[in-house]
Amino acid sequence: MVRSLWSAATGMIAQQTNIDTIANNLANVNTTGYKTEVANFKSLLYQTLQTRTTTANGENKPVGAQVGLGVRNSAIASIFGQGAFQDSESTTDFAISGKGLFAVMGDDGNTYYTRNGNFFLSTNDGGGLTLCTSDGYPVLSTTGREITFNRNYTASNLTVSEEGEFYYPDADNNPQPLGITIGLYQFNNPTGLEKIGGSYYRETEASGEAINEARSTNIEKSNIVQGYLERSNVQVVDEMVNMIVAQRAYEMNSKAITTSDDMLQQANNLKR
Repeated sequence: MVRSLWSAATGMIAQQTNIDTIANNLANVNTTGYKTEVANFKSLLYQTLQTRTTTANGENKPVGAQVGLGVRNSAIASIFGQGAFQDSESTTDFAISGKGLFAVMGDDGNTYYTRNGNFFLSTNDGGGLTLCTSDGYPVLSTTGREITFNRNYTASNLTVSEEGEFYYPDADNNPQPLGITIGLYQFNNPTGLEKIGGSYYRETEASGEAINEARSTNIEKSNIVQGYLERSNVQVVDEMVNMIVAQRAYEMNSKAITTSDDMLQQANNLKR
């Protein structure tokens, strides 16, 4: 009887984590580049009540008797599906069509990755311009360097091709390549990336090493769309349905605890 109490309790804890995940998805429905998270579950240990032995008549039993001891969360995975594009009036806003991610340099000198292309041109120490995120992290090029421009460039005249290469008009107003390309990177297992907040991800052993699209020929290349931002891929209707399912599962586990408690009370009353 006590076993059912603990099993149902693990179910309530797991569904609470599920609700937390769903709530986080709904909270980030308008976060640029956010990817939906899904809570995965797995069963706990099983207790053997009867092994696969013979019956009283000496016949072999096909199965034994085992009872599960509950459930727990095994992982919270991100679904890296394509989000819808939203028009932006800024020329330094970029959306990625494909599996690539932008690379930025953090304050600690480490490289982080994001799908949030809401970038700005900030004045650097040399008086030039540096392409950076809203947090001030410099955006990296295909060579792994910060993307900078000298002070003679006008930010509004910079254009970017689908390949991510920057162009600037010459004296005849014809766009000329600057030899600077925004870096795009892919991972063999993007769900293995570590989420560190702010729509940033960090490379891990599970995700594998970052694959530079500019230097790899055996992957499907991504495209960059200037003047657009990628919205989150959260589907509000799906999340609301998932929330109802999780709530019902939580209520059923709560009911199982109440039922077990009533049965224990009945057993205790037998001696009276």
